[in-house]
Amino acid sequence: MKFPTAHLVLVSVFCLGLASFVVAKFSEEDEADRFTTESVLLAMPKPLPAEQALGTTDGTYTENDLIGPGPITSPEPVQTLVQKVAEVQPGDNLANIFRHQGIAARELALLLESKPLGARLKRIFPGHNFVFTLNENHQLIKLTYSPGPLETLAFERTGNEFIGREVLLEPEVTTAYRHATIDHSLFIASQRAGLDDALTMRLAQIFQWDIDFVLDIRKGDEFYLLFEEQYLGDEFIGYGDIIAAEFINQDDSYQAVRYSDKNGGPGYFNPEGKNMRKAFLRAPVEFSRISSNFNLRRKHPLYKRTMPHRGIDYAAPSGTPILASGDGRIQSASRNSANGNFVVLQHGEQFVTKYLHLSKFARGVRKGSRVVQGQTIGYVGSTGLATGPHLHYEFLVNGVHRNPRTVKLPDAEPVLGQELKQFAAATTSYFTLLENYKQQIQLASAR
Repeated sequence: MKFPTAHLVLVSVFCLGLASFVVAKFSEEDEADRFTTESVLLAMPKPLPAEQALGTTDGTYTENDLIGPGPITSPEPVQTLVQKVAEVQPGDNLANIFRHQGIAARELALLLESKPLGARLKRIFPGHNFVFTLNENHQLIKLTYSPGPLETLAFERTGNEFIGREVLLEPEVTTAYRHATIDHSLFIASQRAGLDDALTMRLAQIFQWDIDFVLDIRKGDEFYLLFEEQYLGDEFIGYGDIIAAEFINQDDSYQAVRYSDKNGGPGYFNPEGKNMRKAFLRAPVEFSRISSNFNLRRKHPLYKRTMPHRGIDYAAPSGTPILASGDGRIQSASRNSANGNFVVLQHGEQFVTKYLHLSKFARGVRKGSRVVQGQTIGYVGSTGLATGPHLHYEFLVNGVHRNPRTVKLPDAEPVLGQELKQFAAATTSYFTLLENYKQQIQLASAR
């Protein structure tokens, strides 16, 4: 394709004119405006501040800033951990639990060796849980065990040993009141009032020196109770202390309040500061029945002739715990054909108690050992000349047999002297609270 001659001439003229203009323009500019090293540097953008350029906060350079980043390292592999929960079953022990979880016996040995908490793992109870944390090699990394709702034992592996710590929770404590009237039994009345049997037993133990809860309870007897309830958040976790109580038995009123005396031990006292506790328990077997009373003219069930019965027979299931009725020393723990297994306790110079027909002795019961009131010394049985499981209990004063149910028992130490003012200041408000609650109940019942 050919362009016309006229067009070619016009293009040539235009190019020559443009070249002349450019040459003329550059020749007119001042030399200071020409491209130089200085002009290039001035035209470059300003550098960033040192802290932005190098990532420091004080504008200084570090060795790593000058030599550049180090070699890139791979992150350490993350352990895969698994949690397992095991509930303690009746008859369980630590060795069985660990074996069922497939954990080596060496791990258990390391736990038990850890000081000072490891040894506490030997005392485990049915219904409580172990939580095991294991790695992929089934090696124990962490263990937690809660002996109760407020306490947790936590053990963590450090090398080839475990470090234990105890975590204690503080519950919220509130004050609660209950009232019950007895129709059939103390326990049934308490259950209707929303109390469990354990708290009912503690209530009976406060008044056990004044009231025989086997023979003395009558329909219409009643009690008023001021006690503590414990909560974790909104969850009820158990009962605290009984603060104050009144028990009305056959129209006789007995009041008690919890107080820690000068010796530091908490106990229960009446409004005058007399100790509710006596030197001896009225009965050494809790909530049993009397199958044969104290009777010096009793006809013997085996020999069929009149023979004095110098004690009281408490019928109870075999294995029922037998309690020392007072502090003392074991004078004898032996066996013969008539008494079977028996224990004799000496309480100071005046008093002796005897316990016959035991199925077996409690651990540590032997001649010369000391016992404290309420300590288990043996278990109900039918050894010797016995027609069935029961405890034959005798009470001697200066060598003379006395009826354990009616003999006057010596009091335990009361609040004395100047401490009575402190006792009154600490306990009057509790008796007032209990009395106000009692009046509210009586007013409601009268409507």
